[in-house]
Amino acid sequence: MTKPDLSYLLRKSDPSAYTDPPARPQQERRDEAARPVGPTAALIARLRNYQVELEAQNKVLRYSQAAAESASERFEALFSSVPLALMVIDAHDMVVQANSMAHRSFQPTEADRPLTALLPFVDAAHTPRVRHAFSLAAGSGHAEATEVVFHIGANAQINGDLHIARIEAPQDDGPPQYQYLCAIVDQGPLLAERRALQQSTWALQQRNEQLYASEKRHAAVINSALDAIVCVDRTQRITVFNPTAAALFQCPESDALGSPLERFLPQAAQALAFAQVTTQAMLGEMTARTASGRELAVEVSVSFEQLADGGTTTVFARDLTAHKRAEARRGELELQLRESHKMQAVGTMAGGIAHDFNNILGAILGNVELARADCPADSPVQESLREISKAGRRARDLVRQILTFSRNEAPRRTPVPLAAILHDTERLLRVTLPPDIELRVRASASVPAVLADATQVEQAVLNLCTNAIQAMSGRRGRVDVEVQAAHPDARTCERLGLTAGRYVSVTVRDSGPGMDPDTLTRVFEPFFTTKPVGQGTGLGLAVVHGVMRAHGGAVDVGSTPGKGSCFTLYFPAADDHVVPADFAPSSPSPLADALESAGPERHVMYVDDDQALVFLVQRLLRRRGYKVSGFTDPREALSALAQAPWEVDLLVTDYNMPGFSGLELLREARRLHPDLPMALASGYVTQEIEQAAMDAGAAALVHKPNDVEELCATVQRLVRGDG
Repeated sequence: MTKPDLSYLLRKSDPSAYTDPPARPQQERRDEAARPVGPTAALIARLRNYQVELEAQNKVLRYSQAAAESASERFEALFSSVPLALMVIDAHDMVVQANSMAHRSFQPTEADRPLTALLPFVDAAHTPRVRHAFSLAAGSGHAEATEVVFHIGANAQINGDLHIARIEAPQDDGPPQYQYLCAIVDQGPLLAERRALQQSTWALQQRNEQLYASEKRHAAVINSALDAIVCVDRTQRITVFNPTAAALFQCPESDALGSPLERFLPQAAQALAFAQVTTQAMLGEMTARTASGRELAVEVSVSFEQLADGGTTTVFARDLTAHKRAEARRGELELQLRESHKMQAVGTMAGGIAHDFNNILGAILGNVELARADCPADSPVQESLREISKAGRRARDLVRQILTFSRNEAPRRTPVPLAAILHDTERLLRVTLPPDIELRVRASASVPAVLADATQVEQAVLNLCTNAIQAMSGRRGRVDVEVQAAHPDARTCERLGLTAGRYVSVTVRDSGPGMDPDTLTRVFEPFFTTKPVGQGTGLGLAVVHGVMRAHGGAVDVGSTPGKGSCFTLYFPAADDHVVPADFAPSSPSPLADALESAGPERHVMYVDDDQALVFLVQRLLRRRGYKVSGFTDPREALSALAQAPWEVDLLVTDYNMPGFSGLELLREARRLHPDLPMALASGYVTQEIEQAAMDAGAAALVHKPNDVEELCATVQRLVRGDG
């Protein structure tokens, strides 16, 4: 067996062991020479060498023992003083050795469970992981189990990582046994710090999400704002340009970013000087410029915010185009409302005075006719009476125009073709058409019918054409009248107050001198006229306006001085399935039998609160052979009728009488004499009055003031029983 070379250890433990021996004295060299030689000497030399080697091995063993004892001491000191819970556990989970940190951690008080085994301290949910870690350490030499919960006492616990290292314990009489060095690293502070860090991270994440949501809301507010929002930096370069600003200034955002603010708001540079004295400023109305150079009015306000990099300015611009348009429209509506109120006031006045004024006119016209009948045909008085009659008829026509204009009730609307009305109007116009005026009428038979009162429509068209002809008096010109289907656009409907739908338009266009703006604004004003005194009443166009209003339509007018005028009437078109009735001319036919003899004497009872009118009717009818009973008090008339109801052949009563209306008189008379012919007279007849009169038993309506012939013809017709 080869002996180990211990020279290295000898040199470390005793350096002098392998140095050359010192020089020996001369006596020793002589003694050595005297020593025995041969096999004995060689044996002695070998023994001496063995002795030296044994001494060296003893020194090495003593050094190794000292080093092992020092290492053991150092391990014990380290094992005891390391700030970790360390313990040595055998294969049966028995704690062989544990340091003071382990005892303080697992048995802080004497009442706690003694540290004799590790697994009883492990949480039941973590025990399988700990056992598996020990199994891994037995095979591979080391293992670990993280975040293991160790229960200490009743309320305390340790959250730590278990690190396991396998060690061998030698045995004198057998193979070595495995033991396990366990180190428990308390992760409680680290876990608390981790939880705090996680909480901080979560809070930071929440804060970031809130900031992101706030930025999104801020961006949504900016992008959906109705005002243009422009942000500029300290050099007045645009940094934010919302979609409303892009639409207002007609410039895409990509092109606007980086541009100077003066590109769109030339006056903004002066306004930004307010940033030194305030945080907000209302600059009011300013002139802005679009990308194409078009100017527009905007209302501007600014907000200044001081930041670390110098601050930012936010400019809010509101488009005033729609506001100004709305103001203009409101002005137009206010003007229309004033005109409407003015016309309504005139209508109320006309309705109020119609009764008395018609009675006066009726008395005048009736007495004129009686006077003419009493005077010889060659009497010079006849001329004066004719002039009085002419003036009275003119006053009568004027009152009728006022009533037509002032009536607010819907007219009797039946399906009528406008083309037929237009041709009849043309026939009436050509009778008095001046030779230097050309009249052109274009009307297609395929134009839809309209629901209208034929008489009122004819009157409206006739008034327009008459005005156009009179506007060109003394000069050559042309009047064009055209009927066609129309679909007015939304702007026209809004301006004229029409509802969307189908219409039939009647356009009257002339080549006359036209009208200036001031005249155009008053053209439908009652009693306003540009004609000399005695040549116009100022009600022609007011009547047209009233007719169109009553028919649910509108009248539009356009005129330029020197280029003529154009009036357009819009009538709502009737449904396609409505068939218009045959149209008859509105001009009355002569009453040939008005002056015929009444035959046997008939008794007529006439009731009116105007004494002059009662006296007139009595004289008129008595001359034609009637017996007439006149009353100004309807109650007296009813009392007389009750005494001899069958002696009266006809009852004619006024509608509007104080204290007792004509309708009440008709109802009471019908109760007394159911078969008695009755008529109602009024100067202001509406559909409601007409229907009520028919329900009360009236067989006819007499419109006051009327001609003598018309009144007598109505009386004769009713007395004969032809009505």
